Amino acid sequence: MDRPENLVLKDPEPRIHPTAELKACKLGRYASIGERVILREVSVGDFSYFERHAEAIYTTIGKFCSIAANSRINALEHPIERLTQHKVSYRPNEYFRWLGVDAVFRERRRAQSVSIGHDVWIGHGAVIMPGVTIGNGAIVGANAVVTRDIAAYAIVAGVPARQLRQRFAVDIAARIESLAWWDWPPEKLAKAIPDMQALSIEAFLDRWEHEIP
Repeated sequence: MDRPENLVLKDPEPRIHPTAELKACKLGRYASIGERVILREVSVGDFSYFERHAEAIYTTIGKFCSIAANSRINALEHPIERLTQHKVSYRPNEYFRWLGVDAVFRERRRAQSVSIGHDVWIGHGAVIMPGVTIGNGAIVGANAVVTRDIAAYAIVAGVPARQLRQRFAVDIAARIESLAWWDWPPEKLAKAIPDMQALSIEAFLDRWEHEIP
């Protein structure tokens, strides 16, 4: 028997651990930010979560993403073409009075933003380098170092990360993209979860592709 909506849905407000540090971030519904996570200018989609000690900067993250502990998204670039690659040249304010942050270098970093699609799993200790785009449904293995774009539904691992295989056959992946389940309202999602648990991916798609919203 269907339950009243107010009994099915929990509070959609993002959950932020008191030890987390966020600056200029945007968090979607049900987003969760774990212990000692550090985020700077990051957009986090609905239901996506960061586990403890993860970091990200200048990144857009889709819905339903799982970011494991100790991962680093958009790892810091250093100006190796300068006399020194040390931060004394781009954050001299930490050492000297009247010398401010290097605005040009900061904008260079912002221009190399990272984009992560929906339902992406970033494994424990993985590092995503500047400027990378990761497609929907992809998996990044633990301790991988991602230096180039990752296709949707690809599974990658290693240093540097290389594709191991695809999660689904091409036709199944296309059907998932068309379904765009990550955009479903929470009420519909709650009804579909038992089928996610019990049905094969093919049977789930057959049943829900034509479901009335």
